[in-house]
Amino acid sequence: MDTQPILLVEDNPDDEALTLRALKKNNIKTEVIVAHDGAEALDYLFGTGLYAGRDTSVMPQVILLDLKLPKIEGLEVLRRMRADPRTKLVPVVVLTSSDEEADRISGYDLGANSYIRKPVEFEAFMERVRQLGLYWLVLNQTAPNPRA
Repeated sequence: MDTQPILLVEDNPDDEALTLRALKKNNIKTEVIVAHDGAEALDYLFGTGLYAGRDTSVMPQVILLDLKLPKIEGLEVLRRMRADPRTKLVPVVVLTSSDEEADRISGYDLGANSYIRKPVEFEAFMERVRQLGLYWLVLNQTAPNPRA
């Protein structure tokens, strides 16, 4: 089986660059697929649109999901993922600038595995990404793929 990538769902180019830089600086060498809106994320996950023909038996090891996205918002992406047997067990970390209690409640209610607020300060952001990588890519044991 191919190694499982990280799916980063982020529409802000600065946050995308910062996240990729933080992953690289923390020696996280896992391939990162970037989706720039919710529709692109769903296309990747379900092998449609730009990703038609992709081997959908290889799911991301973890999804870093922003909430405020164009086309389809992050919470709707999460809702659709959890409703489909192919993606319902894929770990999702909501990584967002939103500190709204309603977003946290909705995220967990829809099946997010974690909710992390993006810090504004670069060093704090780097540390959060380091901890994310350590936990989700090294320590966490994902559920088996139901299609494998």
